[in-house]
Amino acid sequence: MHVTLNHYTPLVVCANAIRTCWQSFDKSDNGGEKDRELIDRVGNKFKHASTLEHLSYNFYIKGVSRALLQELARHRMASLSVKSTRYTLKELKDEEPFKTSDIKRASKYLVLTQIALVDEMSIKALENLRQVLFAGISNDRAKYCLPESYKTELTWSCNARSLQNFISLRSDKAALWEIRDLACQLY
Repeated sequence: MHVTLNHYTPLVVCANAIRTCWQSFDKSDNGGEKDRELIDRVGNKFKHASTLEHLSYNFYIKGVSRALLQELARHRMASLSVKSTRYTLKELKDEEPFKTSDIKRASKYLVLTQIALVDEMSIKALENLRQVLFAGISNDRAKYCLPESYKTELTWSCNARSLQNFISLRSDKAALWEIRDLACQLY
């Protein structure tokens, strides 16, 4: 998994939104230490987390499974743009057949769990998908054979309040291991 922070809103935007409520503008700080303290005090300590919605973050996330994508989609206060399997499955069509021992080659397409039986079954599913594509079945139909471990990538945007909620929920030991890893990288 690889996570890149593409863009974020400058803190002064949130600080100005907070100051709007009390008409307490301080032009001298402009995104500095006073603004950070104000955002932490009002947004976190005083629980006016709605003010954090003025901050947004945009990440590029690569090499995650479709299972993680399904978990991520449950966070409705975020926007996702995901690599299209409809247009990108052709890369798999020209591969040589996969054997369950082809761990390294299969890892180009699959998120592996390090549990031998699970990884072997994922590789078999990958080979089944490759055969369906090789037989000339359209990507629209073939994608119904995608294993949950099939790798994808996406651009993900969310506001700071939603990001805090996501990290809080998904860094818990009860969360899916892969989304827990994502939460830690985002943090």
